[in-house]
Amino acid sequence: MKPINEAHVAEPGLAAVEVAAADDNTAFAIQELLAAQWAIAPADDTTHEPGEPGVRLRCFLDLRQRSDS
Repeated sequence: MKPINEAHVAEPGLAAVEVAAADDNTAFAIQELLAAQWAIAPADDTTHEPGEPGVRLRCFLDLRQRSDS
C-alpha cells in the first residue's frame, strides 16, 4: 500500500484505518461498520500482496463527524 498522506491525519479526530482480512467481503463489511458510525472516505478496492495471506483495505475516518446513516 502507498504511504499514508500527512493530510489524512493532520488534525485530532482524523484517522487512517487499515483493515487486514481473509477476503474482500470481510474487509468491506468492516468498512460498512465504520461508515455506519462516522464520516469516512471509503476504499473502492482491496489490495493483495503476493505471498501474503488475505487482503488489505484502507479508508479514512473523521471521528469529528457522526454518520447520517
